[in-house]
Amino acid sequence: MFFKLILRNSKRSRKENGLFFSSLLVAVMAFYVILSLPRQDVMVFLSQMESDAVEKLLTLIPAFYGMTLFLLFFLIYYASRFQLERRRHEFGVYLMLGMRRSRLFVLLLAEDFGSSILSLALGLPFAVLLSELISLITARLVGIGIIEHQFSFSFRAMLWTAAGFFLVKCTASLLLSGNISRQEIGSLLTEIPEGAKRQMPSCVYVVSLLAGMLCLTAAYAMAIHGESWTHIRFMGLTVVLGLLGTFFVFWGLRLLMGFFIRKGNHDRRLHTFDFRQIQETLIRRFGTLALCSLLILAALCCFGAGTAVFRYYENAASHVLDYTFTDTNASDVRRTLAAYRLDTMFQDLFEMKTGRVRTTEDTEHAFDTEPLLAALRSMDSSRDRDVLLNNLSYASSPYLIPLSCYNRLLAAAGQSELVLHPGEAAVYMNQEDTAQGRVQLLNRILETEPLTSLDGDALRLTGKVQGADLVTDRSITLSFALILPDEDFVYYTQGEYDIFVNGILNNHTTKHTSLLSAISEINEKLDETGLSYESYLQNMGRQLFFQTASSYLTIYLAVIFLIIANTVIGVQFLMSQQKTLRRYRTLVRIGAEYEVLCKSARRQIHWYFGIPTVFAVFGSLFGVRALFTGILTSAARSHLSEMMIVSAAMISALCMVEYLYITAVKRSSDRCLLGLMIPKREE
Repeated sequence: MFFKLILRNSKRSRKENGLFFSSLLVAVMAFYVILSLPRQDVMVFLSQMESDAVEKLLTLIPAFYGMTLFLLFFLIYYASRFQLERRRHEFGVYLMLGMRRSRLFVLLLAEDFGSSILSLALGLPFAVLLSELISLITARLVGIGIIEHQFSFSFRAMLWTAAGFFLVKCTASLLLSGNISRQEIGSLLTEIPEGAKRQMPSCVYVVSLLAGMLCLTAAYAMAIHGESWTHIRFMGLTVVLGLLGTFFVFWGLRLLMGFFIRKGNHDRRLHTFDFRQIQETLIRRFGTLALCSLLILAALCCFGAGTAVFRYYENAASHVLDYTFTDTNASDVRRTLAAYRLDTMFQDLFEMKTGRVRTTEDTEHAFDTEPLLAALRSMDSSRDRDVLLNNLSYASSPYLIPLSCYNRLLAAAGQSELVLHPGEAAVYMNQEDTAQGRVQLLNRILETEPLTSLDGDALRLTGKVQGADLVTDRSITLSFALILPDEDFVYYTQGEYDIFVNGILNNHTTKHTSLLSAISEINEKLDETGLSYESYLQNMGRQLFFQTASSYLTIYLAVIFLIIANTVIGVQFLMSQQKTLRRYRTLVRIGAEYEVLCKSARRQIHWYFGIPTVFAVFGSLFGVRALFTGILTSAARSHLSEMMIVSAAMISALCMVEYLYITAVKRSSDRCLLGLMIPKREE
């Protein structure tokens, strides 16, 4: 009989609290996915290319796991307390019928244990499938190849997921069950009303709203302009201002609720009742709503910024070169490759030369940058202009690149070749680290074909700023260089220059396998030749690392924050509705219909979810922009408009999750109100 009671109560609790149970399932899946990250195809591949960076990333996972367990404990404790509070009368009746307190304690623990087992039994299989789906998608996106994907099951991740989940569930259950079982029968059978909150004068709430908006404006301005990222003190000040501003705004919102009560549509049924309910909740629970809004804000910022950064790194790479051989020339590379029967794998091999001015001892002032600086000074003042002025002031000792080598690179990329006459030069800048706005400023100057000098000889700058990657490894970059006709290059370098040999694979080499797999196989063969080389994998590995770090971790945090915030808001509303059932019973007695009560409750739910959500969505637009200021390179910041559009789209998509939570809370509210339609006599 006792066992049947446990099963019946567990089933009823899951049915009545589907929102909470679904949130636990999602949390279980999120835990497994993040803990099984080392077994993902992308991470296995990255561990070979960027082992140090991957190891640092994986060391962060336990910290993220511990932090989310800590947050999940409070979610479980809060939601479970709501469930037990709804059943206080039931527990009192059990004790009245003779159930011992120890047996009631065991009953509550057993119910929670059964719910936990079911959550893991349902969540872990879905988590494994989700992990495999993510692995397949990422393998397809990054070019590893679905055919080479291998099924991976992380027993360690499953154990840690189950252990952490049971730990927080059992800890919360022990605390709550012990508290319930120790209470007296009279207190369990009697409904405990919430204490009234003292109302302050209206001017106090006006000051609170204004102070909150000022604090938030200051916090976002510091983060967007970059001051917050310069020192930990400023970042701490930004966080404090943001927290204070949010709590001040939510504390002052009760004044706006009073305005809606007075100025709203009083012809609509239960209009005043709805806003009185919302106003009362804001007065009693403003701190919780403010905290939930901050969690939603963090979720939206993580998801929006993480997705935009992932898309940027996915689209930013322009793949032309597969290999770069160092410390040799093209003839030696061809002979060595032919000796090991690897020459047929390459479509093209060509040299890339770079050198310095060697015709003068004063190499630090070989190039006259004053004509460029003077043209920049005549332009309107801007941040890009000032940065470019500073950078070009140190460009008086540029690298030199021969025209023929650079044209071979352009031909490989499918671009039109440059045409330079004797005494002319084109400007080369590494556009990966140069904002697009600065490139545009320099192009405006180059349109006038300014006349400058190199080691005292007249030199006319022409064309547009060039920026194609000279070699495969992006760690070898030139911030500023001049592209010269070959005769001029040989003269100014005096035959002293560095040679890199770039290689491009044949199409048939990658026809039946992925590019990354083909390069991996060729790397093993090249290691036997003794040639020093860099492959596209090194560059791809860095790009994939940023993609992985920005996608997995940010999406994981977004899911956890969103689960906690929405579950707390939903549970809090249902708890508040449960405590005010007497008011709804009174409405039923005076003739309110079930449909009218449901519409009233749904309007309250819209406002209850809408206030923190709208506040978070509005703040996320500034929050994402602030994150971009701190984490993006100069070149990436030149694509801010496109990245903000992607972030806005992702934030809008994530708002659909809010709609699902609102729908679930509406259904729970409707079921609760349905039980009130048969008036009962209360003494």
